[in-house]
Amino acid sequence: MLIYGNTPGDIVAMIWRRRYRFISVFAVIVIAVMLTGCGTAKKTELKALDQMWERLATGKNSTGVE
Repeated sequence: MLIYGNTPGDIVAMIWRRRYRFISVFAVIVIAVMLTGCGTAKKTELKALDQMWERLATGKNSTGVE
């Protein structure tokens, strides 16, 4: 028994009583990490997609027929 502080059982009971708040805070942290990871990821060029949009916009294809 701890004289000062909480036992692990007390901590679990406190989290369980405030489970919706705990889940909300956990979800916010997870979303923040996901958005940060997406923002710092290396950007790669989509050459095939860019070529497709260019062909659709100009009307020219690889055979030169318009």
